Amino acid sequence: MTDLSASPPAPALAWPKLDRGPVLVVLAMFVLGAVAIAQIVDARQAVLFAIGGLLGATLYHASFGFTGGWRRLVVEKRGAAVRAQMLMVAIAAVVFIPLLAQGSAFGQPLAGAVAPVGVSVLVGAAMFGLGMQLGGGCGSGTLFTVGGGSARMLVTLVFFIVGAVLGTAHLPWWLARPSLPTISLGTALGAPAAVAVTLAGLAAVAGITVLIERRSHGALERPSTPKTQGLSRLLQGPWPLLGAAVALALLNIATLLIAGHPWSITYGFGLWGAKAAQAVGVPVAGWEFWTWPAQALALNRSVLFDVTSVMNFGILLGAALAAGLAGKFAPKAKLPLLSALAAAIGGVLMGYGARLSFGCNIGALFSGIASGSLHGWVWFAAAFVGSFAGVALRPLFGMDGFKK
Repeated sequence: MTDLSASPPAPALAWPKLDRGPVLVVLAMFVLGAVAIAQIVDARQAVLFAIGGLLGATLYHASFGFTGGWRRLVVEKRGAAVRAQMLMVAIAAVVFIPLLAQGSAFGQPLAGAVAPVGVSVLVGAAMFGLGMQLGGGCGSGTLFTVGGGSARMLVTLVFFIVGAVLGTAHLPWWLARPSLPTISLGTALGAPAAVAVTLAGLAAVAGITVLIERRSHGALERPSTPKTQGLSRLLQGPWPLLGAAVALALLNIATLLIAGHPWSITYGFGLWGAKAAQAVGVPVAGWEFWTWPAQALALNRSVLFDVTSVMNFGILLGAALAAGLAGKFAPKAKLPLLSALAAAIGGVLMGYGARLSFGCNIGALFSGIASGSLHGWVWFAAAFVGSFAGVALRPLFGMDGFKK
């Protein structure tokens, strides 16, 4: 006879599900990659590769992208993602601007993501904003979704690279168009005032999203309760947006201190494309952009010496590892023709636009604004206008536009 008063047996420890094969392969690639980079370049470059991996895992588990966040604000009038982005930039700016004013840290010379403000930035950023809504991801979003196994975003990435190479061919012409010089708020106002102005601007953007959301819905959206907690949540996600914003800001600060410059993404794409074009006989080495000393050096040596490329590799692997640990690494080959066409067009627009405007959502907006560069704010405004147009064009390719 069963003793109903007896206590039920304690449940066995439930380990999170994972895709064992992909996890083992990616871990092996991480270890081998770090060892190779350390031997070919140096330990500092290997650390930056590891930071890229942490960035990829964070982006994947929090689904932290600019494209969806901006579209959600426009279509659904929900601004949590944009507010998280502003928090991320604010944390970085509080550290970046004083450090850049100092000029060095721990013996490492520091350079911010600052650039001129001109026609090339306005046109390029608007192209990028439009392209990211068609392509389905921004610079960082493209990388972490490809790492997670998205075939569509692989198409976007390939054409992103094509657009970036085309941008290097035409950049000298665009740089000859009307432009203001590089304007650094830290230099113009001093570090304390520059930090204050930057934080005020970011707070204003966040405040506008609050007004929009409350006017449309009466209250701010509450985060959903995650189904997993503890170790399971750490490995499977989802990670909270605000927590991811803090992590990404800290990782960008680490990048500045170790690399000597902030996190960027799209320069690597142009370099990869130029090397591929050169390999099939395209004389890119004769293009003006690739004759400039730094670009010529990058073109003629291994991509492992390029910080941006190494961190991009880390992001791809970090996102793949995160997807595998979450049991979600499932590459999908099925891709409708219209969707593939949108991905290709969006990729070219993003690559070309990023080259013209000195970066993408990471190099120009995040790192640019955090560095106190006026061009980061101009990029933000122009890209958002382009993104709005991109949302309107999405239905032409069978994607949702202004309808939820």
